Amino acid sequence: MASSFDHRKIRAAERAPFVRQSLPPDRLGVVAIPPIQRLRSQNLKTAVDTIRKRGSIPDMLKSFAALLFFASAVFAQANPTAYDALRTVGNQVNRDFVNRVVSVTGVDGNPQPSTWRILIDDPNARGGIREVEVTDGRITSNRVSSRQVTGTPQGATVNPARLNLDSSGAYEVASRTADSSHVPFALVSYTLRTNERGDATWIVTLQNQNRRPVGTIHIGANKGTVTRTEGMFAGAPMDAVVEDRREGDVEDEGQNPPGTRPMD
Repeated sequence: MASSFDHRKIRAAERAPFVRQSLPPDRLGVVAIPPIQRLRSQNLKTAVDTIRKRGSIPDMLKSFAALLFFASAVFAQANPTAYDALRTVGNQVNRDFVNRVVSVTGVDGNPQPSTWRILIDDPNARGGIREVEVTDGRITSNRVSSRQVTGTPQGATVNPARLNLDSSGAYEVASRTADSSHVPFALVSYTLRTNERGDATWIVTLQNQNRRPVGTIHIGANKGTVTRTEGMFAGAPMDAVVEDRREGDVEDEGQNPPGTRPMD
């Protein structure tokens, strides 16, 4: 009996360490992972993280490319408008010049040009006309000029109180008109002057990549109404003209039409 009893005690003692090693609790109610299994889990996690990092690199490159494209688009839109150029003249040259503008022109805009040329009625200048150029918000030229704008009566100036449409608004109107007449264009040139009735008018010329005119749109600077088009509809040649004289018939000066705003 003693030998049998001792034999059972020995076998129980041999089994005990294996029980303790196979189920050692790290935390209450949590079974510890054996070292080999823990190592495999860590390797698997490392492999998954590596795959995720490798997969994220193309996504990062795509995001970076999209950011560059967006930045280039914003840069293309960053050229100052005609209002901005007029403010620059008022702030850096003479505030009263804003009230004596004969014309504002800008060429090859995409959609806004980099340089605006402003003719000003200046009694103190020889010949009576001063020409100021504004590039990227800076005065780059200020000189006396004998230049006159074709179609503008002598001494006619743009009334700031009737100037509610900036060059950006003129572009929107011209772009919609071009879309409706299926005329593709790449560049835009602008001229702001008074018409034969003394109303401030935007003359927007649309051009292709070769800078060849594909259509011209006359837009009233007070109400944003298209008053005349040339070469825009149904393949009409550039000398074909459609006129609408409603712009001069102002019914309510107290309200600005959609898309227009007075010059500050």
